[in-house]
Amino acid sequence: MNALLTVILRLLKFFRRIGLKIRGVSENDIHARRVVTGKAWEDFCDRLKTAGGALMYPGAPADAFQQAEGLRYLTRLTRAGLEAFVEYNDPSFPVLRRMVHETVKMGADNPDNHYFNAQISGNYEYRIYGKRNTIHYIGFFTQNGNYGTTGGLEPCGKLEDTDLELMPDGSFEIILSKTKKGKNWLRIEDETGLVMVRQTFYDHTTEIPAEIYIENLDGRKAPDPITPEMIDEGLKTASLFIAGAPLLFSRWANGFQKHTNQLPLFDPDTSNKAGGDPAIIYYHSHWKLAQEEVLVIDVKAPACDSWNFQLNNYWMESLDYRYFNVCINKASAKYNPDGSIRLVVAHSDPCLPNWIDTCHHAEGTMCWRWYRLKPEAEPIQPECRVVKIADLAGHKNP
Repeated sequence: MNALLTVILRLLKFFRRIGLKIRGVSENDIHARRVVTGKAWEDFCDRLKTAGGALMYPGAPADAFQQAEGLRYLTRLTRAGLEAFVEYNDPSFPVLRRMVHETVKMGADNPDNHYFNAQISGNYEYRIYGKRNTIHYIGFFTQNGNYGTTGGLEPCGKLEDTDLELMPDGSFEIILSKTKKGKNWLRIEDETGLVMVRQTFYDHTTEIPAEIYIENLDGRKAPDPITPEMIDEGLKTASLFIAGAPLLFSRWANGFQKHTNQLPLFDPDTSNKAGGDPAIIYYHSHWKLAQEEVLVIDVKAPACDSWNFQLNNYWMESLDYRYFNVCINKASAKYNPDGSIRLVVAHSDPCLPNWIDTCHHAEGTMCWRWYRLKPEAEPIQPECRVVKIADLAGHKNP
């Protein structure tokens, strides 16, 4: 579907150029006129208004608390969209930065991850360089399209830490190009619009994230002056992202309610098109608990590099992991003698290991991940059940 949409967009641009040529007007003339007359800003504001429709999508909560979180969510996406597509939207001079972090969240953002993004283009070649340091995992990914134009992110190239060749001091260099170059190579194509770097913590208290930088290999040392086209197109793309991303994830959250308080396997193809890591197996769902209820999750992990579980609000924003225990992973979990894991999602501390705090929420979404299964391993679906908190003593770890 996204490939078809890309072809359609190209055809529309082609016929638009023909029309402008006949009229004796250039694209630059159009952008300049839209900026000078204020039309670029008016259209941005009009599209921005439509983003609120995602908060009214079927199944969305209507109470004031969750709607207030939804409005904050839209302000966060607005900040992220403007930074990504206006402030840092020059593929000729890209900057790697954390688009999603502690106060900008979307799509079940992983508390164990540092996400770095940069806008790039198939018209250039790039170099990423830096130092590996001690972060548990680092992976480099190129994606075709973006949420603001094609509505999704198709996987293009990838280079994971096990394939990354390092210098003796831990430094590295990666070439991004259409044809293979150098020992560390990351594929880009004509449609490539984004490079993403995922760094995953195993132990937040001891690991040091990698140092990473990007440069255009055409030799430029500073960005070109801003142009009307950059602002006009940037505002357009930002507004489409701000309106499109919450609609996509509201649609997901609505679908998750078909299996509330369970963790079924999430469709890998859907995940990949939204920018998910193809090496991760995801279990997304919706949770809902009355004040006297808790969600008990039992599983014995397959052989894998790591795993984690997290709790989100309804809008698929991770809950505030700065101050609350809303995420757990392979390193931080407490295990039963047989190696199995029991998590307890509860509104208050049940005085049991592996408590996940709901942070005053009565419902939301949740996600379990198996990272990079070993060749002999098969994914295992976690077992979930809701019990009364008064009966929880009967579910204590043996």
